[in-house]
Amino acid sequence: MKNIIYVVFLALGVSNAMAQSQTEEGRWLIEANTNFGNAHASNTGFSLNSTDGETVWNIGAEGGYFIKDNLAIKAGLGYSPALESGSLSPEVFSYKIGAKYYISNVIPVQLDFNGAYIQAADNPSYIGLQAGYAWFLGDNVSVEPGIRYDISTDEEAALSVFQFKIGFAIHI
Repeated sequence: MKNIIYVVFLALGVSNAMAQSQTEEGRWLIEANTNFGNAHASNTGFSLNSTDGETVWNIGAEGGYFIKDNLAIKAGLGYSPALESGSLSPEVFSYKIGAKYYISNVIPVQLDFNGAYIQAADNPSYIGLQAGYAWFLGDNVSVEPGIRYDISTDEEAALSVFQFKIGFAIHI
């Protein structure tokens, strides 16, 4: 049992040591996220949902620049095509802008403003909060599972959403 605990702490220490160079000032971050749980119109990640014989998919990515150690300014875009005419799923363009901070180099916390442009519909917007853990798999790659909560800024159609995400990031 002591060996297992030792291996876990060693792995976390190695991950933290690798993270120090990956989150330094002047580095770039390219990130793709998966999206599990409740979904809404604003999505800058990858998703595939099928309901009542209708399949909706989304593709997107985020990028950022570390303006100081452990702090990145980020932006993201997403796209979901319209299904056949008469469908309940219109074409959607999503956006996100915010900041991501790595506490102790391995606990990413993000705050952002995100929303969507939906033709002939209301355009929702949200304040997003996200936190997780970053496993650094090498010099340039991390896997970041986490949780996210989007708080609707639209008082009339208040739809706040809780999600579980797995992010894959390349640090350049």
